Parts: sequence; C-alpha cells; structure tokens
Amino acid sequence: MRDSVAVVAELVADIVPADPLEAEHRADTLRWLSGTDDVFRRARPATPARHLVSYVVPVDPDDGGVLLVDHVNAGLWLPPGGHVEPDEHPAATARREAHEELGLVLAEHAVAEVPAFLTVTRTVGIDAGHTDVSLWYVVEVRRDQRLDPEQGEFRAARWWSPAELSGTDPARFDPHFGRFRAKLSGRPSAGT
Repeated sequence: MRDSVAVVAELVADIVPADPLEAEHRADTLRWLSGTDDVFRRARPATPARHLVSYVVPVDPDDGGVLLVDHVNAGLWLPPGGHVEPDEHPAATARREAHEELGLVLAEHAVAEVPAFLTVTRTVGIDAGHTDVSLWYVVEVRRDQRLDPEQGEFRAARWWSPAELSGTDPARFDPHFGRFRAKLSGRPSAGT
C-alpha cells in the first residue's frame, strides 16, 4: 500500500463513528483504501471516480456559529474544502484549502490530525457523477477574524448561527451536515 494511503487508512480507522451511517462509511472507506492506491483526483471532475476530499469547518468557539460557502458547482451551502493532492496529508489539505478559499492562515496545531467526521457522498451539480470521500476537520475561528473568500467558486460565504442552521431547510446544505452538527454537539443522530 502506498505510504500516503496507509496514513489515510490509519486516520479513518481512528475516527469514532457517531451513528450507524458514519460506521458504514468508515467500513466502506477502509475497504476501498485496502484495495487501491488510486485515491487522489488526477483529472476533473472524476478521475478516479472516487477520491479524497478534506473539508475545513470553521466554528466560532464563542457562539457555535459555523462558516459555510454557497458553492457554485454543487448549488449547496458547504464547508470550504477541496481535493487531497497526491501524497498530501488530509490535515495539510484542510490548512491549504482554508488559505486558498478563505484567506485564513492556520497553524499546523490548529487542525487536528484525525478528522472529526467522515462521509461518502455522490456529488451533485455541475461536477455530478463521482464520489467524494470527505474528511471533515473542525477549526476554531472567531467570526470577527478577517476573511478573504475566493471569488468565482462561491456565490457567498457567511456565518450561520445554530438557530439559523436549525431553522433552514436541510436540503440547502451538504446531505450529511445535520449529522455532522449532531456529532459536533454530542447529540444522538438518526444516522440517515
């Protein structure tokens, strides 16, 4: 197994699933990683058909607000993030994407090595038709910190309060975002 893929397999094995669906995604991802070294996207949008993504989820520690971006291609409010480059550690991807997409410079220790959440999702929108294996990294960012969101990839970037997130149609977000919020808050999730 390629060394960088073995590192990802160790990270995934260390994730503690919060619900049955995350446990299923974890088991599926570990099977996938044990059977291939072809996990890094080489060509847009879908070569290989399944590849690694790192989300970076800015959370304000003062009020629990979450920064999301209105992603042009997906047509959804998503955490910022992107594809893991060949042999790049997924936590380094999260730091890189925070800088590229939001203008945030995160110290190495600001991003935990093991992601907080794992999802396997068939993509929608303009780049539909491939599967993203997404590692979700939470970072503390205060909402008064200066951001410089990338132009073109997003329609907007904004902070969402917990009340706003709860009061908005879940279909406007990543399909696993509600489960992620439940895991982050320690609440039980239905796992669907």
